[in-house]
Amino acid sequence: MNERQLRILRELGELGSVTAVAEALLMTPSAISQHLRLLQRSIPVPLTERDGRRLVLTDAGRALAGAAIEVESALARARHCVDEFVDEPAGDVSLAAFHSAGATFFPVLLRGRGPRAPRLSLADEDVAQDHFPRLTRDYDLVLAHHLAHAPPWPRTVTATTLLREPLDVAMPADHPLAREERLTPRDVADRPWITVHDGFPLMATIDAIAAAANRRLDIVHRINEFAVVAETVAAGGGLALMPRWTTRRHPALVLRPLSGVHAVRRIDVLHRPERAARKAVRTVLDELRRAAEAIRGGDDADPGAAGPS
Repeated sequence: MNERQLRILRELGELGSVTAVAEALLMTPSAISQHLRLLQRSIPVPLTERDGRRLVLTDAGRALAGAAIEVESALARARHCVDEFVDEPAGDVSLAAFHSAGATFFPVLLRGRGPRAPRLSLADEDVAQDHFPRLTRDYDLVLAHHLAHAPPWPRTVTATTLLREPLDVAMPADHPLAREERLTPRDVADRPWITVHDGFPLMATIDAIAAAANRRLDIVHRINEFAVVAETVAAGGGLALMPRWTTRRHPALVLRPLSGVHAVRRIDVLHRPERAARKAVRTVLDELRRAAEAIRGGDDADPGAAGPS
């Protein structure tokens, strides 16, 4: 039993013939008859009977046709509720981000929100790159990091690139390499390094530096949180790769661009396609795009003055 079958039964009771129902519903008479047969299979008593050449409803058929009116009314109310949910501009939107993206984007999203703006629920999720698509089960939007040579996101999620962010080499301001305007893999290969844990995107760039310099890097510390990395670099613990834009300034550090390897990461926003049917989700997507444009607009600043968050 389904909505269309009940609608056909109701129309048959009102219009009095299969042909009339077919014309009203823009269907063929054979299709109408097929739906009636399928409906009858789920009901233990006859719903229709012959009255000469006409097919009419039995008492059970009339009872079910009456109930069909209530079903259609309930479904109409349900659709209206869904439409209101989809079109509600101030609906709830959940957003997850890895740490440095959250530190950059969350404050921008929260400032100056009006009473009709989407209601945000924010969360930090620092996971390996291939785990980000799974988070779209739990969140409307997910900010994810991605390196250019990494496998593409699965087709089950929609991805929009917000930033293509350079990765610079961070060092203390008094480090000998701080005098250089740009560094090469050979410049940095013989220094101690602070890196992320295996499975996180920046490790691929570390491997590319080692390959370009034709030597294995001396990795002495593994730290995922950039705020901790910053303090460790400042204390002389080693060099580290730092995102240029999604970081706070650290007074004891400088960043230097790296040549000879593709030292760039993407920041993408992921979501399941059906989530974007909601106006509130689309509004937050637009807010993220505007925030990214503002972040990119600050790229004229000297990267040497930036530090991690």
